[in-house]
Amino acid sequence: MSTTPEHDQKFAKMTFASVYPHYVTKVEKKGRTVQELHQVIEWLTGFDVAKQQELIDQKVTFESFFEQATLHPNANLITGMICGYRIEEIETPLTKKARYLDKLVDELAKGKKMEKILRS
Repeated sequence: MSTTPEHDQKFAKMTFASVYPHYVTKVEKKGRTVQELHQVIEWLTGFDVAKQQELIDQKVTFESFFEQATLHPNANLITGMICGYRIEEIETPLTKKARYLDKLVDELAKGKKMEKILRS
């Protein structure tokens, strides 16, 4: 599935700091913890809590966020639908990575077990 250039640019310019509070709200509303959210983000990106906070403080764009990240080798196992897009069919690498993160946060909020979310 192809995304539009405008859609992809939107992700590139969006800051991690602007989306992070929405992730926190989403998982806490469903009874999960910020620590679990941090664990999911660290699994996908390699960023520990201190680095996550540093990137929030710096207001880095998703483009910069994922340029600095070391994606988990099993990230390609993240599949399914998110916001009307089938993740495995997204062609733009940055958009795909951002949707990986969205999918993991969704799975956390839906109560999936951490072993399944972290593809272990």
